[in-house]
Amino acid sequence: MAGVDLRELEARVDRSGPLHRGRLDEALSRARAKRLTMLLLASALLMAIWAGDRAASLRVMTPPEVASALVPPGLPLHMNSRVERWIDEFQTTRRHEFTDLLERRGLYEELIRRKLRERGLPEDLLYLAMIESGLSPRAVSRVSAVGVWQFMDPTAREFGLRVDDYVDERRDPVRATDAALDYLEALHARFGSWYLAAAAYNAGPGRVERVLHLHAEGRTGEEDIYWEVLRHLPRETREYVPRLVAATILANDAEALGFAPASGPAYEYDVVFVPGGTRLETVAETLSEGEQVLRDLNPHLIRGVTPPSEIYGVRVPIGRSSVVVASLAPRPLTPPVVLD
Repeated sequence: MAGVDLRELEARVDRSGPLHRGRLDEALSRARAKRLTMLLLASALLMAIWAGDRAASLRVMTPPEVASALVPPGLPLHMNSRVERWIDEFQTTRRHEFTDLLERRGLYEELIRRKLRERGLPEDLLYLAMIESGLSPRAVSRVSAVGVWQFMDPTAREFGLRVDDYVDERRDPVRATDAALDYLEALHARFGSWYLAAAAYNAGPGRVERVLHLHAEGRTGEEDIYWEVLRHLPRETREYVPRLVAATILANDAEALGFAPASGPAYEYDVVFVPGGTRLETVAETLSEGEQVLRDLNPHLIRGVTPPSEIYGVRVPIGRSSVVVASLAPRPLTPPVVLD
């Protein structure tokens, strides 16, 4: 029952934390009820399929198969004192910071969720990007990790991202999301646990493997292992998964828990192919838009100009590509005037 294990939502509960548990317990109950509802709907659909196709002798999926197909997997939501501490901080001393994160979520949320759904991955992995970068394509860490998914240069290149003098796809929310999900899928396949995969995303898979060999007999495949080896992980990584779980719990029930973030426009665009060396400023003038609009749609064009000597796709506001195409069309030559 991967993805619909309702017991995961209340695993490892430590009720001695400082948080008032009423609203949090309600949030967890709602999450559990939502997954149960999805499972019941899946079972009902199974019965409808069975009733309708029985005469045709079609193979009918079993309830677990239907549930696996219809119910999106969820990130495990273990509760303990570390998670509760972050939940408390996000609601008190870091409330303003967390509200800002929720407000920025809307820009790339549907883009990231759609790509997660297409792969059958937990949609809650959206919040990994949120705690990594604040969902900012321009974020740069103290160790030079860049973009929404905070890729280091070697890992970015390993997963097919372009990084050169003109284009840094670590800053591209579309291409970087594809690469990050490739990486997370590979880490989950390697460790068999989303918590260990997240830790490896933060600290590096080699370091996590060494910790597992030294302190967990090389075991993988269970979420609880992360908590067993927690104290042996780097300082930042010890808080990484607790922050992720806390952010997921709060963000998925933000309104009920007292947050009221403003919602901004989603990241949407058309693509128009332009000659090499085209400046975003020129495209903006053609569209009668501010240059910042084009820079926000194309944060990966780090010089504000497309690479020379190649046709390149520039993102423009929805419905405006035809204007750019028309501006690039060759103008007919004016016939010379012949004087008698």
